[in-house]
Amino acid sequence: MTISFKDVRAAADRIAGHTRPLAVAPLGDGASDGAFGDAFGGAEGWLALEFMQHTGSFKARGAFNFVSSHVEAGLMPDAGVVIASGGNAGLACAWAAARHGVAATVFVPETAPAVKVDKLRQLGATVRQVGTEYAQALAASQEFAAGSGALQSHAYDHPLVAAGAGTVMEELIEAQPGIDTVLVSVGGGGLFTGIAVSALEHGVRVVTVEPERCCALYSALDAGAVVDVPVDSVAADALGARRVSETALEWGGKEHVRSVLVTDEAIVSARRALWDDRRLVVEHAAATALAAVTSGVYVPSPGERVAVILCGANTDPSDLTQHTGDRNQGEAR
Repeated sequence: MTISFKDVRAAADRIAGHTRPLAVAPLGDGASDGAFGDAFGGAEGWLALEFMQHTGSFKARGAFNFVSSHVEAGLMPDAGVVIASGGNAGLACAWAAARHGVAATVFVPETAPAVKVDKLRQLGATVRQVGTEYAQALAASQEFAAGSGALQSHAYDHPLVAAGAGTVMEELIEAQPGIDTVLVSVGGGGLFTGIAVSALEHGVRVVTVEPERCCALYSALDAGAVVDVPVDSVAADALGARRVSETALEWGGKEHVRSVLVTDEAIVSARRALWDDRRLVVEHAAATALAAVTSGVYVPSPGERVAVILCGANTDPSDLTQHTGDRNQGEAR
């Protein structure tokens, strides 16, 4: 898979008017700023509220770019499109397919959150639950595509999907032209790849953030090759890819990219802090990026302008509302 800045710009033109513009909110303006003042210190922090996107995550961008491109080229089969997903990519694919009048079949693990499975059916997708991990759902979707003739999409490892995801960075730069650093959660690497391509063009540093026990990119960088990794994290439903794409590994090694890991406890704490202090409900995957700062794994420099991508919010908020104010309370898994 190859991707260039030209691909990201083409995706931006294709999805314009179909996806929601990125909203950006200030975060971390000194010691008076609640739970986040100490973490950001003398730096300026910004939250990129991409969880407000159609279907509740950034995935809508890549899915629309993928489906629209194939429809425009006359390459969409009668059987429609099929995808394997932890939930968010499937939701986005189903939404994009519905926008184009195309059938969608979505394979998800049996462990996928009920809130995501319910939304998939509401969007008109045919849902098939297979196995306990994304990799098992992917194998089943590939078998289905071979037998039905449906177009195989991918949750992250496709140039149209990654380019669509990269439009988040383009809109962030437009909203905050002086951003120095962007923090992004990584699962399979599609969002990161698109952001890294755009960020390089604009001279922005990228910090990739993964759970310690669910770190396909970090492990690949350490090994110098794509490797299979264990998947065991509170954020695994969205970040639980066993391996990153080859392109993500390539971009992960660029000079403007740094890779860090955070604990599940830090992720839970960051997610709860967003609720307690800002009444923002996000997935653990989205809170993973913020956890790098709130846990001290990434310490911004004085004056640094840091943006955190909050990538999705397809989650059950009941565990937050039951323990309001106790951001250090652990969560049952």
